[in-house]
Amino acid sequence: MEAYFRIGVITSAHGIRGGVKVFPVTEDPERFRKLDKVLYSLPGQDGIQGSFEVKRVAFQKQMVLLEFEGITDRNTAETLKGRQLWVSREEALPLGEREYYLADVMGMRVVTDDGEELGTVTDILETGSNEVFQVEKEQGKSLLIPSIPDCVVDMDFEQNLLTVHLLPGLREI
Repeated sequence: MEAYFRIGVITSAHGIRGGVKVFPVTEDPERFRKLDKVLYSLPGQDGIQGSFEVKRVAFQKQMVLLEFEGITDRNTAETLKGRQLWVSREEALPLGEREYYLADVMGMRVVTDDGEELGTVTDILETGSNEVFQVEKEQGKSLLIPSIPDCVVDMDFEQNLLTVHLLPGLREI
């Protein structure tokens, strides 16, 4: 299970006092109001490189405007462009019934309700109405399985096992 969840990407500086614009990649952008700090990673690098203390949060259309402690001018804010913003698992939004974190599904072993081994979840496509799990089989072929009650029988996060029912037409792509 992943220890961090990405919640946004800094797209540009905002104003002359060190503010930044953030494109939110979280289901609830209002969550930024509750954060005292955010973690960040640098473009093209793995892992968390540091954190920012959040001083101010505002919204402009679909963007989040943030000001951080210690970032007080536009030139410094411009150097932050492209940084990914993260929160720890402890600060992630709580899950409702039948909800899950996408990061926890990646890498799950997938079997059918008949016990057939299908492969591993290697990607998750977000279609708007539901997610679609891309499952890579050993032979290099893929399956696309929609995350709908008719297909997803069980998600066992302790066993890292996704049990599915394959509807007609869901075999190989």
